[in-house]
Parts: sequence; C-alpha cells; structure tokens
Amino acid sequence: MFEKTRYQLLLSYLAVLTVVLGTFTLTIRFFFIQSLKQQLIEKLTLLGEDESVDLTLKEGNFEIDIDFTSETLIARQQTIEWFDLQGKLIKLQGKETLNLPLSVEKSPQIQTGKIDIIAVTFPAIDKNTNRQVGYVRISQSLKDVNETVQKLDWGLGGGIAIALGLSSIGGIFLTRQAMEPIEQSFQRLKQFTADASHELRSPLMAIKSNAAVALKYKEGIRPKDAEKFEAIASAVSQMTSLTRDLLLLARSDRISSCDEWVRVDLGEILADLVQLYQPSASDREINLKLELIENFYLFGDASQVRRVFTNLIDNALQYTPKGGSIEVTTSLARKQLIVEVKDTGIGIAPEDLTRIFDRLWRADRSRSYWNGGSGLGLAIVKAIVENHGGSITVTSQLSVGSCFSVRLPVPT
Repeated sequence: MFEKTRYQLLLSYLAVLTVVLGTFTLTIRFFFIQSLKQQLIEKLTLLGEDESVDLTLKEGNFEIDIDFTSETLIARQQTIEWFDLQGKLIKLQGKETLNLPLSVEKSPQIQTGKIDIIAVTFPAIDKNTNRQVGYVRISQSLKDVNETVQKLDWGLGGGIAIALGLSSIGGIFLTRQAMEPIEQSFQRLKQFTADASHELRSPLMAIKSNAAVALKYKEGIRPKDAEKFEAIASAVSQMTSLTRDLLLLARSDRISSCDEWVRVDLGEILADLVQLYQPSASDREINLKLELIENFYLFGDASQVRRVFTNLIDNALQYTPKGGSIEVTTSLARKQLIVEVKDTGIGIAPEDLTRIFDRLWRADRSRSYWNGGSGLGLAIVKAIVENHGGSITVTSQLSVGSCFSVRLPVPT
C-alpha cells in the first residue's frame, strides 16, 4: 500500500534535486562562458589598441606597420582588418574573417554559424597627426572556447548523472526509513480496527437478538417502548454493517494474495447482479440494462469482485430517481477490462469528486442516497479494485448523473 507513496516521495526528492543541480549547473556554465569571453575580449582589446596606432596616412594612402605575420595570426585563429573612415576594407591579415558589416560601436560583434567568431573594433589613429583616419577590427575564432565549454558540459552532465544516481540509492534508503514508522503505526491501527470490529460483532448480535425478541411480542410492552426497541434494532443493524465494512477494509491487504486468485467470469457476475437487481429497478420504474461483451475474464477473488459491482449498482439504484436509467457497459482497451456504471441520478458536486472515495466521508448532495449505509462503500470498492491491480474513476454532473469507470487488468 505504501509502495506508491515511497515511489512518489523518491520521485519528488529527485525532481527537486534535479532542479537544484540544473540551476546550479546553468549558473556555473553561464558565468564560466562569460568569463572566457571577457578574457578573450581583453586580449583582443590589447592587440587592437596596439595595432590601431601603427599606421599613417600619406597622400591618401595608408602605410601600416604590421607586428604579426599571417602565419602567426592564423595559428592564433586571429584576423586583423583595416578600414578607412567610410568602412571600406583596406588590408586584411589572417584567415578567420567576420562576414558582418563594420560596426563602429564599442560592443563586440559575434558571428555564429559554421565557425563562431568574436570581433572588437577600434578607431585607427595616424601616429603622426594623432587624428582618426579609419578603423581596425580584431577577430578571434571561438573554436577553442566552444571546445572548452563542450568539455565543461560533459563534465557537469556527468557530475549530475552521478549525483542523481547516488542520490537515488540514498533516497530509496531514506524514504524507506522515513516511511517505516508510518507503516508500523498504520499496521497497528489496522490491527486495532480489525480486532475491535471483530469483538463488537458478538455484543451487537446479542443486542439485536434481544431487540428482535422484544419486537416479536409487542403485546407485552408499551407502544413507546416498542418504538425504542425498533430504534435500537435499526441502530444495531447500522453498527453491524459498519463493523463488517471496517473489518473488510482492515483486512483489505490480504485480498491481493495472488496465490489464492482464480479465473473469474466477470461477465457472469455482472449478468447475475443485473438480474438480481432487476425487480427492484422495475418497482421504481428504473431502466436497468447491461451491455456485455464475450470472454470477459480476469484473475482475482470472485467474492470481492462481486462486492465491487454490488456496491456500485446498489448505490446507483438508491440515488437514481423514479423513471431514470442505469446502464452497465463492458469493453476492452489496452489490455484492460473496462466496466462502466452510468446513471441518471442526482450527480455529484465538482468539489466533492476528489473526496468521494474517502472513508467515512459524506456530502449532502453526493452521498445523500446512502441513507443507512456505513459511508464506506466506495472506499471498499476502491480498496478491492486497487488490490486487483486496477483503478476506479468517476465523472459526474449535478442533476444529470454519474459514471463510475472500473479498469482491471486482462489475464496474461
């Protein structure tokens, strides 16, 4: 019963850890890339400031003093370009050129594509006149930076994977340790409920028997006393039903013992139940019908499976008004047996749908048809269905009706 809870806790823990590690990793990656680019820009700035003053303008022609050979610049994956004031390229030294128009802004230019390139531009100053005569643009390939970032990504990704793997192992241990006291408390509570329910059956039976004897000979008691005995008998009946249902829920974990399961003809069970409730439906002018497909079998506890659909059909009859209809349909989908019990009853309020399967919970509208019941009917249904590896859902609309859908696994 607690396996699902442990699994959910582990997934929640890993999800939070993944978000934390992911945020931390992205932050580290962002600042690392920014640091690399800033270092590269500073290096290009030093080179650009040096080259921007190594030229002169004589009779309309530029004379440039180049400190580096093309081979040196190519080896360093750098390029130097000189432009006049109109942005026309005068000279180029290097290989990795920027395919972008000249920008005189101070902010770096970045080109992405087959080869990522970053460039910074500086005003070119005539060293004789100290006047601006053009521009110098220094470019640097980001290949080395990208390779470094890729190695960082692999390292961070591997670290996250290892951390999540180790955390999963630790999380399994921690969730098991955290849930153990809860499971023990729950088991003790179930045992107490089972023992108390079992012990209450004998005194309740004695009270019921004595009340029945008194009511059998009404002529010997006063009319007011007879009314009191009738109230006692009614209360005892309700208490007997409640203790029986509590005992079933307390022992519901035993239902899942697959060793005791047999092949159950679910179609036959549904046909018998519809036939059993047909007279009651006819008396209330309710149209009760069954749509059954062939070979509708499952493995399970036949008496418990019968209890599921007995509760659903009985409840539908209790709150479906005169002249309404109840339809029990069967189908197969994705290796699941699907049984739907649809009615045209009073319906269930949307805010009550999430609590409809809670134990001992009632709502004025959604469970008003359970007069005299223990309030455990749907809780019992849900427990039996889940112990058989299935699920139950409900859709409803006030004054229109409800549909309970039971899904059970097909025998393999």
